[in-house]
Amino acid sequence: MSKMRAIEAAVLVMRREGVNTAFGIPGAAINPLYSALQKVGGIDHVLARHVEGASHMAEGYTRTKAGNIGVCIGTSGPAGTDMVTGLYSASADSIPILCITGQAPRARMHKEDFQAVDITSIVKPVTKWATTVLEPGQVPYAFQKAFYEMRSGRPGPVLIDLPFDVQMAEIEFDIDAYEPLPLAKPSATRTQVEKALTLLNQAERPLLVSGGGVINADASELLVEFAELTGIPVVPTLMGWGTIADDHPLMVGMVGLQTSHRYGNATLLESDVVLGIGNRWANRHTGSVEVYTKGRTFIHVDIEPTQIGRVFTPDLGIVSDAGLALKVFLEVAREWKAAGKLKNRSAWLQDCQQRKATLHRKTHFDNVPVKPQRVYEEMNQVFGKDTCYVSTIGLSQIAGAQFLHVYKPRHWINCGQAGPLGWTIPAALGVVKADPNRNVVALSGDYDFQFMIEELAVGAQFNLPYIHVVVNNSYLGLIRQAQRGFEMDYCVQLSFDNLNAPELNGYGVDHVAVAQGLGCKALRVFEPGQIQPALRQAQELIKEFRVPVVVEIILERVTNISMGTEINAVNEFEDLALVGNDAPTAISMLD
Repeated sequence: MSKMRAIEAAVLVMRREGVNTAFGIPGAAINPLYSALQKVGGIDHVLARHVEGASHMAEGYTRTKAGNIGVCIGTSGPAGTDMVTGLYSASADSIPILCITGQAPRARMHKEDFQAVDITSIVKPVTKWATTVLEPGQVPYAFQKAFYEMRSGRPGPVLIDLPFDVQMAEIEFDIDAYEPLPLAKPSATRTQVEKALTLLNQAERPLLVSGGGVINADASELLVEFAELTGIPVVPTLMGWGTIADDHPLMVGMVGLQTSHRYGNATLLESDVVLGIGNRWANRHTGSVEVYTKGRTFIHVDIEPTQIGRVFTPDLGIVSDAGLALKVFLEVAREWKAAGKLKNRSAWLQDCQQRKATLHRKTHFDNVPVKPQRVYEEMNQVFGKDTCYVSTIGLSQIAGAQFLHVYKPRHWINCGQAGPLGWTIPAALGVVKADPNRNVVALSGDYDFQFMIEELAVGAQFNLPYIHVVVNNSYLGLIRQAQRGFEMDYCVQLSFDNLNAPELNGYGVDHVAVAQGLGCKALRVFEPGQIQPALRQAQELIKEFRVPVVVEIILERVTNISMGTEINAVNEFEDLALVGNDAPTAISMLD
């Protein structure tokens, strides 16, 4: 046996579990862990500028590749409370991240010691498991349980809180005798799948709804194979965007109140049987349950039993990992195909494709200041099919989902349920750290960009290059649009006359100067014709300097992006596309 500090055993366990990168900020109560990271080696560390930023970097890192576990580290007290938003975001989207916090020595935890807070009680609602380890000998096994919890069943985040004296204590531990715990994941049975496939086969207009659980299970190829075998069209959710390429004939659009396509909503409303796999029936996808479910039969496959029936009761519920379920679906479907039992779906698919070719929103506007729709048109022209987009919330993200194109799983990286402003920069840095060769393009409105702008310095320091498109209308645009129902425009304007940047003409913060001051490169665009050259220049700058490059596009102050309260009542505030030139980069051309 080997004698070592408990915290050194923790580092050895993390390495054995596959961790090679961590994001964090040192502090007095967590310095023993940093000393162990230095002594043991094998785990690269990225120094964040804010602990919330570190937690979002960990999220981006996990979301980039199947099997990744993002790790974020902070000291006691405010470091843990700063991580709560990252834990909430990860928990909401079933993303496993490991948060590690320092803590006051055990004897002083109840004495209101400096920066001593009961962090495990604080984070329990937004973690899958949280613990303060009170015995040094339990440290390696707490980490073992953490990895088991993160990976088993519905994935999710965990937090381990480590008192200073627990970290420092010596224990006996043999890493050669350590084995990760076997994972527990439910699987669909053949009987369940036969019942589901019978319902689908009896339908005239069936649909598959592909959720984020398909991506978490690394099962996108299985989903596409099943769709192709059966001929059933696919509607990805926002979290499932990329499970099937946008230009695949069976991809028939996203559905929802905001991040949706006109043709996607129209097709869902025409369907009669819907199979949801790895999705939660989120309210911004469904709108009211009454409209969404009327006249339709539903099958729901999800890894978490308590998700079945949470929003509405399906006609058939199956508790299963998405990948394991799809393997059984494929097995049965292949047999039925060989036996000639599968119904031909070509007429229904043709209807779906006709909607996909005709129901478009206009993007080609020549207005100055720039209309946001034109920005996404130009992004489609410049960025190829291998582009990975990162975004969080706001009109920028909603319009991006309406107009951009995604072709691969894990190439739309978005916090779906929590939607915290400021998420985009650190998440993008986590993506680049996880996959340095990936072409990463982040998308933010001006306020999301300002929330955690200091993290750009991390990209400069650690050479994490990506392009950040900032669409600036100097407004809290989504909130302003929501305030229309209250007949107000109140406390949402970010505009002011910047004494140091009169060329901004009242648009407030000089994002170019701030980005440059943080060690990055930045460009500003005022006219539509300047967008594409700026984006191409940004591509060259990230190659030359290996730092984040910001492209700020000055928009018209007020734009209302398409959205509504029901999927059959989305408000279209701008002109619709009538001819091909109205939407020249639409995924399926009008003419």
